[in-house]
Amino acid sequence: MSVFTRAYWKAAAVRLKSPKILAVSALLVAVTIAITTLYIPLPNNLHVFFDYTPKALCAMVCGPAAALGVGFVMDILGFLARPMGAFFPGYTVTTMVAMLIYALGFYNQKITIPRIAITKLAVNVICNIGLNSLWNSMLMGKAFTVFLAGSATKNLLLWPVEVIVMVLIFRLVTPVMEKYKLIAPQKKQ
Repeated sequence: MSVFTRAYWKAAAVRLKSPKILAVSALLVAVTIAITTLYIPLPNNLHVFFDYTPKALCAMVCGPAAALGVGFVMDILGFLARPMGAFFPGYTVTTMVAMLIYALGFYNQKITIPRIAITKLAVNVICNIGLNSLWNSMLMGKAFTVFLAGSATKNLLLWPVEVIVMVLIFRLVTPVMEKYKLIAPQKKQ
């Protein structure tokens, strides 16, 4: 089913009514928030976070209709649990867009290594490099290109490692999610 059809979005919206899907999404939001407390600080306001895999799993389960709302809740609760500086809504937009990209990449799709790699690259380029560089530039009053260069270097160097981690975690978790009918069957697609 194509993302450009009404049937795709109707099926995605129906998931919002499932208590099981909502409970699993809430659990993955909690896991994401807990994992964001673990990070490696780098110079120039850069950080290496490990929350991308539970975000992707959550988006895969909840689907694109809920991804924006779940991203909003995830960012706000994450800030309340572990504030790093003043609250800025731009970072909330980044989380929402990342969740939407993950949902569009993984919801009702066969999870393959190329799909994981392309989806993670899209999140890194659009959200981590593009949007976050814009927000950092706005907040710190420095040129956009200053943040863009450092962020691009970090995100493109980490991308292969992030893909490997996601592939390993997805291979562990996907059969369980499939068994409990949280995601589309992988073998039939």
